[in-house]
Amino acid sequence: MTGTREQWYVAVEPAGAEILRQDLLGRRILDRTLRPRRDGGRILFPVLGPEGATGRADFRPHPVAEDLPRHELVGGIALMQGKNPEEAHRLLRARPGLHTVLYPESAVEGIYRTRRFTVLAGESTTRTRYTEYGMRFDIDLAVAYFSARLAHERQHIAGMMGAGERVLDLFAGVGPFAIALAAHARVVYASDINPAAVHLMAENIMLNRRRNVVPVLADAGHLAGVLPRMFDRIIMNLPVSSAGFLTSAARLCREGGTIHFYALQSETGENLPLLRDVTCGRITERKVRSYSPAQHHAVYDVEMR
Repeated sequence: MTGTREQWYVAVEPAGAEILRQDLLGRRILDRTLRPRRDGGRILFPVLGPEGATGRADFRPHPVAEDLPRHELVGGIALMQGKNPEEAHRLLRARPGLHTVLYPESAVEGIYRTRRFTVLAGESTTRTRYTEYGMRFDIDLAVAYFSARLAHERQHIAGMMGAGERVLDLFAGVGPFAIALAAHARVVYASDINPAAVHLMAENIMLNRRRNVVPVLADAGHLAGVLPRMFDRIIMNLPVSSAGFLTSAARLCREGGTIHFYALQSETGENLPLLRDVTCGRITERKVRSYSPAQHHAVYDVEMR
């Protein structure tokens, strides 16, 4: 083929294409300068090296990307960093998969963790459907917090699990962690204090046919007085204020179980003294992503002893 470049590739059946694409993106080995292509009944994804590759093939380069305004994608919605309707309409025209462009008028606020938005272009809605590693989620950004940036982190935690674990997600939102981990768990209790989030979570449990996820409308701080200390793994993804619920989580986690404690912090190890107050077990710290020039989103994998 003319105008092409030879590169390593990984082949997949069409039904598994989106799952593989997100996996390659998460591992940062997808060659994003080249366009995936069909070969018979398979989809070929260009990758940066030979490890795990199916073979080599010719690929067409992507056209030069249009200089679009900075934005974050959540399903068919783009969240713009600037309040510019003209740029929002340009973004909507450039991305055929979008139906709405929003501008966040507020940070995440209140006990329900919601934000206020202005519609800059497209449909007047804050609701969309989002796909992640083959799972589907109905999301309403105005009534329940959701972050697509933790997709790879959810798969990382799933990969750490043993068979038949009992899992508790203390701040479950619309259910992305709970539903992702359910495939490896005996049961997942998914709690949130926000009624709208729990309602959407129940829809997403049915949408993904997860029969072992139990949605719970509750204040996470009260669960230790209701549920037994039976959980093998507890998710604490409330980065700004997880610390206030750590004692309750420790009372719910069995001896030898694991708490995944997420936090926004300025320095490595910033939350170690707090965690050492509840366990003498092993603690492993990982950086999930940058949050701002001064802070990063970290997770501590905490063994309860």
